[in-house]
Amino acid sequence: MHQLLQAIMQDTEIRKAFGQRVKELRKQKGWTQKELGNKLGVSFAQLNKYEGGTNIPPIDKLIFLASALETSIDYLVTGELTEQAPIPNVRLMDRFKELVTFDTEDQEMVIKLIDAVIVKHRVEHAVKIGIPSKKAG
Repeated sequence: MHQLLQAIMQDTEIRKAFGQRVKELRKQKGWTQKELGNKLGVSFAQLNKYEGGTNIPPIDKLIFLASALETSIDYLVTGELTEQAPIPNVRLMDRFKELVTFDTEDQEMVIKLIDAVIVKHRVEHAVKIGIPSKKAG
């Protein structure tokens, strides 16, 4: 999955937009780069590279970053907010209802797992449609 994320983030504009969203959300929290870096376990210099669009975080740091900024990985990567919609799949709905009874730590673990799977699928799709096919001849 990380390789797919790296593939889509090779685009300079996507990286810069990602960095801008991180910076904007960090400032909304009133945090310095050093404070957010400490929360993520990265240096000020590394966070500065994320915000500047020079580097992208590995997937494990991306998950922590989204969590710390109280947003989704999807928003950080694509800039699109997901809409709240009813779940048509009854099995999924039943499981989510059950998860409501779990403690906060377990709920957060499931949310991070779901976020990772969602971003994996979106990145795969973006990579698939963003790479022109080779034509014979």
